[in-house]
Amino acid sequence: MTTTRTATVRGDSRRTARGIGVGLALSLLAATSACLKPPTEFGGTHKPSSHPVLFIGNSLTYTNNLPGVVAALAEQAGDTIDAWSLASSNAALIDHYHSGEAASAIKSYQWEYVVLQQGPSTVAINRDTLVLAAQLFDPLIRSVGARPALFMVWPDNSREAYFDDCRESYRLAAQAVGGVFMPAGEAWRAVWAKMPSLALYGSDGFHPSQLGTYVAALEIFERITGRDARTLPPIAIRDNGSAIDLPEATVRLIHEAVHEANQQHPAR
Repeated sequence: MTTTRTATVRGDSRRTARGIGVGLALSLLAATSACLKPPTEFGGTHKPSSHPVLFIGNSLTYTNNLPGVVAALAEQAGDTIDAWSLASSNAALIDHYHSGEAASAIKSYQWEYVVLQQGPSTVAINRDTLVLAAQLFDPLIRSVGARPALFMVWPDNSREAYFDDCRESYRLAAQAVGGVFMPAGEAWRAVWAKMPSLALYGSDGFHPSQLGTYVAALEIFERITGRDARTLPPIAIRDNGSAIDLPEATVRLIHEAVHEANQQHPAR
């Protein structure tokens, strides 16, 4: 079995990780499997005020390194999110559960949140699997003092009528475990309501563009830190902190839209 591990830190992407003071982000990407060690084994240090967060998902998490963008946003705000991920292509949460690697990753550290993500899950069988997987993961997550969080994604652009079904699936999964609902897909819709021309889908009409990842990360950043996105600098950023080319006025509208989405769809 082949395992690939890619470490990404602020402004530096390489095969081996190094410790940084703020906003350490490590993405573990694998075609078939991935393993995770406690942050201290990679030279990372946690400050008392930091938010250690583990993401478990698939390519919707690792495309554009969404956990790294979440960490970069915290750094932009003067906060710290240590964001780590276990993400495999086409993996459902039940696959991660049965592999055993996700359980090892969860037990490896005292996370604040474990963020769970699979596909849109708009049909009944996929919704049931999402809820079941959340319930299976819940005792593992609680055992390290963490809270489960459900990262709502989005349907592909040929099925935009199914956003409501996607939201309901993730909301029900969060409700089933008393977890945190993270409505990133609704943040996309809130942004489009203000600026319909913004390209949040990537070229394949399913995975996010850099901007789509930024919007999703912004929603998750608000949920994790409790900070208001509207207080951030009007600069849209990538995982390495570099800027996405957007006018300040557009970024401020995005911040407003994401904040409104979180207000409209409560965490609990």
